[in-house]
Amino acid sequence: MKQNSTAYSQRLLRGQSPSYERLQARLAEDGSPIDAQPLALHCGWGRLLIGHTYPDPASLANELLNEKPGERDIALYVAAPQQVLAQSPQQLFLDPSDTLRLWFSDYRPAQRVYRGFRIRRAQNSNDWQAINNLYLARGMLPIDPELLTPRHQGGPVYWIAEDESSNAVIGSVMGLNHQKAFNDPEKGSSLWCLAVDPQCTRPGVGEVLVRHLIEHFMSRGLSYLDLSVLHDNEQAKALYAKLGFRNLPTFAIKRKNGINESLFLGPGPLGDFNPYARIIVEEAHRRGIEVQVDDAEAGLFTLAYGGRRIRCRESLSDLTSAVSMTLCQDKSMTHRALKAAGLNLPAQQRAGETEANLAFLEEHRQIVVKPLDGEQGQGVAVNLRTPEEMQDAIERARQFDSRVILESFHEGLDLRIVVIGFEVVAAAIRRPAEVVGDGRHTIGQLIEAQSRRRSAATGGESKIPLDEETQRTVRDAGFDYDNILPMDQRLAVRRTANLHTGGCLEDVTGILHPVLSDAAIRAARALDIPVVGLDLMVPAADQPEYVFIEANERVGLANHEPQPTAERFVDLLFPHSLPVHS
Repeated sequence: MKQNSTAYSQRLLRGQSPSYERLQARLAEDGSPIDAQPLALHCGWGRLLIGHTYPDPASLANELLNEKPGERDIALYVAAPQQVLAQSPQQLFLDPSDTLRLWFSDYRPAQRVYRGFRIRRAQNSNDWQAINNLYLARGMLPIDPELLTPRHQGGPVYWIAEDESSNAVIGSVMGLNHQKAFNDPEKGSSLWCLAVDPQCTRPGVGEVLVRHLIEHFMSRGLSYLDLSVLHDNEQAKALYAKLGFRNLPTFAIKRKNGINESLFLGPGPLGDFNPYARIIVEEAHRRGIEVQVDDAEAGLFTLAYGGRRIRCRESLSDLTSAVSMTLCQDKSMTHRALKAAGLNLPAQQRAGETEANLAFLEEHRQIVVKPLDGEQGQGVAVNLRTPEEMQDAIERARQFDSRVILESFHEGLDLRIVVIGFEVVAAAIRRPAEVVGDGRHTIGQLIEAQSRRRSAATGGESKIPLDEETQRTVRDAGFDYDNILPMDQRLAVRRTANLHTGGCLEDVTGILHPVLSDAAIRAARALDIPVVGLDLMVPAADQPEYVFIEANERVGLANHEPQPTAERFVDLLFPHSLPVHS
């Protein structure tokens, strides 16, 4: 670019959207050939069509219609989207995303240093597999590295954030150098596919990935970084605003396909549902099933299709009988029903006279206390060893139900199995909430920060309570809230793995032992319940040993993505609705 034009042009560019005409003018100003060829770069999951390199709306629309099955193409920098959409209004749609731009002259370096992970480029097949696992966990398309446009032809670069203690990939982002890609006279770049592991305990991973990309492209002499973000992704927008990004008046267009359905079908039924109801409502809406919002705050809705109407409260529906529901809610009745079916269970008795309670503790040495009718881990205390701990736990449990039960404690992993229509649909190891030390913050501060992240990731459904059970867990590990946890040291702050108290999930559906799968189906049939979440203690998901803990009649289907829990639930309710599963 001519030196005497740079300052003047930079001032004019900030308020303008990219267009084919402006690109040609800039190339002419730079003395470059003005017949720039239309550009489509493959990113492994689909192509980026650089809209202002296409000479007319028809050519851009035709290229979008050449999208391959299973991929997602995006036309970016579309100055006149109505003209492109008019070419094929039934097949193309306007992406409801905002394009943001950061001019590097506005960028300010970070004031805070985040530790515990490093940033590097994706290099080998293991890296690509780790990125794909991360993207699938986030509901994003996986990458086929064989399809990537080579870097020497202007193709993208993927960066990963790697945990320094475990070497696990905890984040990824894609960057595109526009100068290399199409000799961009404005020296731009763009960011795509930013994702952070939803179970990540390291703070700042997303911000560091964005900053790394910014500083990388700044070092290459580029002028700005663009990105696309969904209009309602307030958490991401807050980060980008903090870094200095501003709205850019341009548009993106995509082709209507199964991947993009949530974007072009519209917002669906109005109602501020929690994640457990929303995942079902969205699946029903996607299939054309009518959704009536009854009480969004309570997760109540009615589904109607082909003359059939079913009322639901999250995953609890009219198909679950009152008797089956009672069998799950009353843990004593659950215990008797499963024991009669020949399944393995802990010892159990109702909390009563002090002498009987003490005798149960003396016999089993380690016990669990829980309310007879409770959910979401409320009032549950585990691994109690002393009479004082037991009595305190009984009093806390009575805040949720005057009836309290005692159970023998069994070491192992907390396994949740979801059974729908008497088939196992998902299985996951649930791990208690934990924090990772950074050598600077107190345990109390780490818990509060981790609780905020879990709350943001789950729509407020998962938080770590600073209650007596958390304090007891921290104290038994030899710490208190005011201690500073050493760098990289992990500390479990809850004993139960309930998601509502900050726990997280590890999907083990693919390795579940057949004995465990069979036991779960037998339990569902013993309770005669069509949808249920069964909790077991196991040494490992791929081993046959188990002890049943409890059954949940209103299982959180959203916790088990990417397993098709919502799809199978809607299949059960409306077996003739689309799609038809083979």
